[in-house]
Parts: sequence; C-alpha cells; structure tokens
Amino acid sequence: MSQEKISSSRLKNIIGGSIGNLVEWYDWYAYSAFALYFSVVFFPKQSATAQLLNTAGIFAVGFLMRPVGGWLFGSIADKYGRKKAMTLSVWLMSGGSLLIAITPSYASIGVAAPILLLLARLIQGLSVGGEYGVSATYLSEMATQNRRGFYSSFQYVTLIGGQLIALGIQIILQKVLLTEEQLSDWGWRVPFVIGAMLSMVALYLRSSLHETSAFEYQKKKKDKGSIRALLQHPKAVLTVVGLTLGGTLAFYTYTTYMQKFLVNTVHLSKETSTLLSFLSLLIFALLQPVFGSLSDRIGRKPLLIGFGIAGTICTVPLLTALSHTQSPVFAFMLLLIALIIVSGYTSINAVVKAELFPAEVRALGVGLPYALTVAIFGGTAEYLALWFKEANHESYFYWYITGCIAVSLIVYVSMQDTKKTSELNKDA
Repeated sequence: MSQEKISSSRLKNIIGGSIGNLVEWYDWYAYSAFALYFSVVFFPKQSATAQLLNTAGIFAVGFLMRPVGGWLFGSIADKYGRKKAMTLSVWLMSGGSLLIAITPSYASIGVAAPILLLLARLIQGLSVGGEYGVSATYLSEMATQNRRGFYSSFQYVTLIGGQLIALGIQIILQKVLLTEEQLSDWGWRVPFVIGAMLSMVALYLRSSLHETSAFEYQKKKKDKGSIRALLQHPKAVLTVVGLTLGGTLAFYTYTTYMQKFLVNTVHLSKETSTLLSFLSLLIFALLQPVFGSLSDRIGRKPLLIGFGIAGTICTVPLLTALSHTQSPVFAFMLLLIALIIVSGYTSINAVVKAELFPAEVRALGVGLPYALTVAIFGGTAEYLALWFKEANHESYFYWYITGCIAVSLIVYVSMQDTKKTSELNKDA
C-alpha cells in the first residue's frame, strides 16, 4: 500500500473516531446545557438553586458510573479491540438520551420521574466513562509519532464540540423556534431526541473504522486488559490521577458549570450566558490543536507546568472578578483567559496518559484512573459550587480549585516528559 493511501486511511480513522467522540459528548453535555429548563420538571417546587442542586446531584451520580465504564470498556478495548469498545459505548449513550427524552414529569408520575432520570444518567455515565480512555488510546495509536500531540488534541476538540452543538441547539431553540414557556414545558426534550439520532450516525461511522496496529501486535498476549496487569504499572496509574486532578476540576468549572454560574451568580440572562458560553467554547476548541501542535515541538511537560502555575495563581482572582462583573463583555474576556490557561492541560492530557502505558493495558490504564479522578473531582464540581453558594461561602469553591491545581502542579514538575519516554514508541 502506498504511503499516500496509508496517510489517507489514518486520517479517515482519526476523523471517524473523533466524530463519534463528538456525538457521545454532545449527549452527555445536553443534560447540563438544558438543566436550567428541566430541573423544574423532575423535582417538586423549591428554590431555583435547590432544584439545580438536585439536578446537579444526579449529574454527579452519573459520574459514579464512569469508573465502571472506564474499567469495562478499557478491558474490552485491550482484550477485543478499540473499535468494538467504541461501538458498544455509542449504543449505550443513545439509549440513555432516549430515556431522558421520553420520561414524564414529576407532576405526572411522581418520584418515578427523578428515578428514571437517574437511571438514564447512570447509563450515560457508563458509556462516557468508557469513551474517554478508548478514544484517547485510539487517536494516540493512529497518530504518527511526530504529530501525536496535534492529532490527539482532537479528542478535546470534539469533546468541546459536543458541548458547542448542545449550546448551539439551545440558542436556536431560545432565540428562533420556541418561547421560554415552551422550552420549560417540552422544548428541552428536543436535544435528547436529536442526541439519540446522532448516536446512530456515530454508530455508522465507527462501524467502518480500522483497528489500530498497536492492538493487533499485542492481541495474542495472555494477560491484557486486566486489573492485575494494570497494577504492574503503579507509577503510571498514580501519575494519571495526579495530572487529572486539577485539570478536570478547572475544565468542568469553566465549561459545564459556567453557564449556571453566569445565571445564578453573575445574574446574566439565560440567553446571554448561553451565548457567552458558546463563543468562549468555540475559541477554546480552536485552541486545542494549536497547543497540541506546540507540545509536539517543545514537549508535553512545559504546557502542563504552565497550566499548573497559571491555574494556581489566577483561579481565585478570575472567579472573584467574574462574580462581581456586570458587563457581559468583561465576563467573556475573563472566561476566555481562564480557558486559555486550561488549554495547557486539555489539549495534551489524552496523549500524555496514552504515552504512559504499554499497548496491552493502555485503554484500561488511560480510562480507569482518569474516570475515578473525574468522578470524585470533576463530577462533584458543579454540586460543590452550588452547595457553597447556598451556604453563602461561594469563594471557598475558588480556593478548592486552586488547591487541586496546586497538587497537580507538583505532579507536573516531578514527572518525566512523556514525549521523550513514550510507550507508544515501543508498539511493534
């Protein structure tokens, strides 16, 4: 096969894997984007913050399934192939979205409504928990050695892209198609129906993907994709936990939670906060390949340390200033600064984790410790932020983020640069 055909095939697989990832994360983020509207549907009447707390609680509980998904799909990917694991995860995500779309309100079926919402979220949590590790592994293994940072950054381009589509649909529904009353009554169900349909598109795309050569080389090994095999790499596992800790908390604060922060704390309208979130995330997505490509030139470690230092120093001032501003333009600028800082982590964290593990436990090694960390810190970010606000100590949350980023900074400084020591270079 010619080099041109090989390159074309690699690019096709990277695009296919990325688009499937985009659809999965759209389904996941649609919940957060439309929580402002459906929180009143699934729970009895309370204060707005209390209803959001209930909705955020289910959002957090959904994260508890992510370690299970990281373990299950990571094991499947390492034992039976990356493609099979990615295809199965799409089926689950589609089912979860469809269940949310058709669940009746609390007024209609009582406590069964939040129970069904919880079940749907658990299914989605299982799916997306497996998605991260497997897709990170797939994209990293498909990329060429000198472009891994660039190509693997598309995992977060599509991850953010999923949120952008969710917000874009919200903007269209808000400003063009539906009234506020219609959105709160039934319009919030529309994005979940769309998500279920898009999952079928992702399923088609993933059915035509090629398996990675790294998996093919090691698939005859006996002990692969098991917890026992993973525990033979304790340093790599702990490194994944440490480097994820601060990054995931910052990411979920400035993306998933920020829309509610702008409404509930800054007191901007729902429409304005949605628009600001959309524009800032669009720029954030475009930054990922830039930072990823930079890591191919100067290494992964400088970007991680840059995020760690800037995040530790700037988090409290940025969120404090944001909480007191009355200007949408100033709020947008502050949010953009925060997302530029976070890009030092998001753009390369997937490839860094993949470079820590050999092929026979790579998907499990990337997925499980990451999912555990995200479940504990990323999944609870929104709930803790709202809890501190309800207790009239919202600034405590800012310091909590700062402390977690500082812990990750210690890991960044002490770890080796994985670009130089990559296990991906040993795949053969």
